[in-house]
Amino acid sequence: MLATTAAGGLEGNYLNCHDLAFILSFIKDGSITERLYQRRIADAASTVSTLVVLPTGLGKTVIALLVIDVILQSPGSKVLFMAPTKPLVEQHYAFLRERLTIDPELMSLMTGETAPEHRPELWNKPRIVVSTPQVVENDVSSGLCDLSSFSLLVFDECHRAKGDYSYVHISEVYSGVRERGLVLGMTASPGSDLVSVEEICRTLNIEHIEVRSEDDPDVEPYVQETAVKWVPVELSQELRDISRELKSMLSERVEKLRHLQLIPQDSQGSTKDLLGAGRELSSRLSAGMKHRILFDSMRIQSEAVKLSHGVDMAETQTVFALRRYVQKLQEEAEGKSSKASRSIVADERFQLVVDMLSKITAEHPKISKLTQIIGEQLAANPSGRIMVFTQFRDTAEIVYRTLSGPGAAKPIKLIGQSARRDERGLKQKEQIDVISRFSSGEANVLISTSVGEEGLDITSTDMVVFYETVPSEIRSIQRRGRTGRLSSGKVFVLVTKGTKDEGFYYSSLRKENSMKAALMSLNARLSRGAKMSELTEPKQKSLFDY
Repeated sequence: MLATTAAGGLEGNYLNCHDLAFILSFIKDGSITERLYQRRIADAASTVSTLVVLPTGLGKTVIALLVIDVILQSPGSKVLFMAPTKPLVEQHYAFLRERLTIDPELMSLMTGETAPEHRPELWNKPRIVVSTPQVVENDVSSGLCDLSSFSLLVFDECHRAKGDYSYVHISEVYSGVRERGLVLGMTASPGSDLVSVEEICRTLNIEHIEVRSEDDPDVEPYVQETAVKWVPVELSQELRDISRELKSMLSERVEKLRHLQLIPQDSQGSTKDLLGAGRELSSRLSAGMKHRILFDSMRIQSEAVKLSHGVDMAETQTVFALRRYVQKLQEEAEGKSSKASRSIVADERFQLVVDMLSKITAEHPKISKLTQIIGEQLAANPSGRIMVFTQFRDTAEIVYRTLSGPGAAKPIKLIGQSARRDERGLKQKEQIDVISRFSSGEANVLISTSVGEEGLDITSTDMVVFYETVPSEIRSIQRRGRTGRLSSGKVFVLVTKGTKDEGFYYSSLRKENSMKAALMSLNARLSRGAKMSELTEPKQKSLFDY
C-alpha cells in the first residue's frame, strides 16, 4: 500500500507541478486555475482508486478534470463520469467540453431523456461519457453499456453509494469486469462515523483517501474567511401555547409506545426513535404478523410521527406552514385512509390548536429576524447575493412572499421537481433557469429547499442563512459551502431557543468533528498497509441504534 498523509500526495510517487503540467496535453491553456492541492490530489488519484473529501467550492471537478487528462494519455482509454441529477450531469458535461481539447464528438451526455435508439452509439464511440447513475445501471443491466471498456469511473457526490442506490450496483459490476479499473469518488462529506466512511470505501473499492479541510496548509491560501453566527429567536407566546397542546397529545402516544417496548424506556419521542419504531412494525407486518395489537401500534406510531411534525412546524417553521399542515390533517381525517389523522383531529386539544391558529395575526418571529438580516446585508452591499435554505416548501413560500414586498430584496425560489398538494415542482430546466437568473443578478436572494444543497453550480454568495438547523453534517457542510468561495462570506443560523433547532445545531457540529476523526483514522490504517477488504464489516443495527 502506498503511504499517504492527510494533506499530501503519495510519498515516493509524487509528480511535481512541472512534471504534471507537462502531460496536461488535453486541457486547454488557461482554462483552469493552478492550485497546488488539486495537483497533489490528482497525482494520487491517477494511480490508485481514491476517495476525495473536499469542502464545497474548492474544486473537486477540477481534480476530476486533471485525473481524466492523465487517463486520456493512454490510447483507447475511456472515462465514465457520473453525477446524481440531470442538471449536475449537464453542468459537468459543459465543464469538460469547455476545458478539454478532444473532439466534442468523442464526448457524450446520457440522461433519462436520451432516446434508447441513440444510446448504443453514445456508449461505444466517445472516450468520455457523462451520465446519471440510473441510466448507467439500466443500460448495464440491458447489455447496452459495457463497463469493462472504461479505464476510469468517477462517482460524484459519492456519499450516496449506500443501500440500493445505483452507484452500488455499478461499482459491483465494474469490479467484476475490470480488475485494474480506476475509481474516483468525490464528496464534501462521506458521513459522520467510521462505519459510514468504510461502507462507501468498500462499496467503491477505494484504496486511498485524500481529505482536506480549510485548515490544511496547501488549501488555506485559497479559502476565504466565513463567519458563522448563531441567531437566537424567542418563540411567541401564541406559538408556545400551540406547541404545548401538541406536545401534550404527543406525550400520550410516546408513553404508549414505551409501554409496547417499541422505543427505549427513557425516550422522549425523538424522530429517530419514532421512525425506528415504524421500521420495526413494518418488519413485523412483512413477516406475516396480523394481530390487532400490531395495527393499533402502527396507528399510534403514525399519530406520534404526525404530532411530532406538528410540533416542529409550530416551533421552527412558519405559521403559514403550520396552518397548511393542520389543514392537511383535517383533509386526511375526512377521508377513509388515515385512522391516525382521524384520531388526532377528534382530540379536543387539536380543536383548541385550530382555534388558536385562527387568531394568530403575526408570523413566526424567525421571519422578522430573517427580513432584518437580509435588509442589513443588502443595505451594506446592494450588489450582494444571498441564499436562504429551508427544509420545507411552505416555509420557502412565505419567505418568498415576505421578501417580495417593498425593499432591496429581489427573491426567487428554487424547489424540487415533485408536485406537492396544490403546488407543482420545478422541472430541471426551470431549476437551471432560476439559478441563471440568480447568477446574473436579476434576483439577489435565492430561497432554496434541499435541491440547492448538493452539487448544482450556484454562483458564490456573500451570505447564507439557515432558516432552521439540520442534524446532518453532510447538509450543513453543503449549505455553508455556498458562500466564502471567492471572497469572505457570512453564515447565519436561525435557532428557536428551547427547541430541536438547538439540538440539531450541536448534533451537526459533533458529526462534523466525528467525520474528520473517522477519515483521519481510516487514512492512517490505509497508510500502514491495511486493505479495504480487511476492514471490519459494518455491524447490523438494532432497533435502538436508530
